[in-house]
Amino acid sequence: MAARPEPRPGVMQIEAYVPGKSSAGAGVTKIHKLSSNETPLGPSPKALEAVRSAGYLELYPDGSATKLREAIGAKYGLDPARIICGSGSDELLSLITNAYVGPGDEGIFAEHGFLVYRIAILAAGGVPVVAPEKDYHADVDAILAKVTPKTKIVFLANPNNPTGTYLPFNEVKRLHAGLPAHVVLVLDAAYAEYVRRNDYESGLELVATSENVVMTRTFSKIYGLANLRLGWMVAPAHIIDAVNRIRGPFNINGPAMAAGIAAIQDDAHVSNAIAHNEQWVAWLTKEIEALGLKVTPSVGNFLLIHFPKDAGKTAKEADAFLSGRGLILRRIDAYGLPHALRLTVGDEEANRLVVETLRNFLSRTKTDA
Repeated sequence: MAARPEPRPGVMQIEAYVPGKSSAGAGVTKIHKLSSNETPLGPSPKALEAVRSAGYLELYPDGSATKLREAIGAKYGLDPARIICGSGSDELLSLITNAYVGPGDEGIFAEHGFLVYRIAILAAGGVPVVAPEKDYHADVDAILAKVTPKTKIVFLANPNNPTGTYLPFNEVKRLHAGLPAHVVLVLDAAYAEYVRRNDYESGLELVATSENVVMTRTFSKIYGLANLRLGWMVAPAHIIDAVNRIRGPFNINGPAMAAGIAAIQDDAHVSNAIAHNEQWVAWLTKEIEALGLKVTPSVGNFLLIHFPKDAGKTAKEADAFLSGRGLILRRIDAYGLPHALRLTVGDEEANRLVVETLRNFLSRTKTDA
């Protein structure tokens, strides 16, 4: 007999998720937090007003998030009955995994995929299976090669975090066509609103025409509601039924629902966010590459910046240099990318300061060499 309670197998294999840092060294007077892919435009003013007007804090919220699901359905032409809302899309990723993965079952994700996939699979007692990528892109053939009779779920972040890359819709359909019917394909489209590519689709069509595809979305990115924790998932009716059976009865709070309804209806605010991102992704990519650093082309609101391994020029040293000047980027060692930093697109001041500070960092190291 054990001397104390022991977690079930798999739990202690989990490396707890560490969010992007939000503080800098002593003496830094102004911080630009560019580590968590938050929008520099903030939430819609209509969403802020909705939160202020929510009221009734003493009452339980609608456990079915009916009005929010209806607003999402109206926005995308979906049946609200096939939508579930969650405390961020992170909760939904965990719920879908717990509904379909058990001890010994396998879950597949790409080499540099979102860390929560591994956590969710292990937490459900499953076995994480990693598929190699090609040039920081998910590789359909590599994913399919990892499928076994034990495979129960496949995660595809499209676009992917932290690389910013995406798969064209024809490749997503090819992936789905190659999966056994009993395997759930989860399309994590947290950054879908930012993508401006003709060959991209978030996955709504595939969900509507399939029995084993779900798509998750979030209000944390372009809608600027990260602090309220709000996401949604669309899926076939039988999957919705299964997930609802294990979902907490009041997993979405009232102010978050009110804000989500207002945010998803404010098309002008979203358009402004898209325009801002298009302008500055292009500018940052051009300026950072002009410094001699490689940037992986991104369709999201962030950039993957690669640093050399030379002493004085590494990602770790660049991170320390930037942090000391109030610029907080994301170290991504946990994603298997120790020689890169992820930069969230900020406001104009932050974007220009990042480029100038990187220029100073690289000039200093050249001088010291």
